[in-house]
Amino acid sequence: MGTGKSTVGQLVAGMLHFRFLDTDEMIENSTQRRISDIFEKDGETQFRTYERQVVQHLSTLKGVVISTGGGLITNPENLAALKEHALLVCLWCSPEAILRRVGHQTHRPLLQVENPLETIRSLLAERAPFYKQADVLLSGEFRTAREAAAHVVQHYRSLVPAQSQE
Repeated sequence: MGTGKSTVGQLVAGMLHFRFLDTDEMIENSTQRRISDIFEKDGETQFRTYERQVVQHLSTLKGVVISTGGGLITNPENLAALKEHALLVCLWCSPEAILRRVGHQTHRPLLQVENPLETIRSLLAERAPFYKQADVLLSGEFRTAREAAAHVVQHYRSLVPAQSQE
């Protein structure tokens, strides 16, 4: 969260003439509920079930840029499905930068705690082994969104045959 996934993803989609999809928005649209409400009333386990369902659907699509929630790839099935069907990019930032960017937002259920910085550090440490399996690791902290998007597009074009880029 707070690394620029949505902003960079939308720019990448525009540069490649792809559709942009956000897994959290897809879950909210399909359930007609906010993510924070799902976490509060049904718990994180149910939310992760919704994520698995979205990933199964996404694996059938082409010509899309997908922004996922930060915990989605901690499920090995989700990680495998995304790596099989997509170029997996991990945008990262320091815990302090993430807190500066999203600490004031009340719709982030995992940060509605006494010490959000410690929570961010803990989440990043816990998720690091999964994030390191991305095809591209990219700092979202020291680049502009346009620079990050151009970097992603360059990687995509260098790794994916031109005929497959449609």
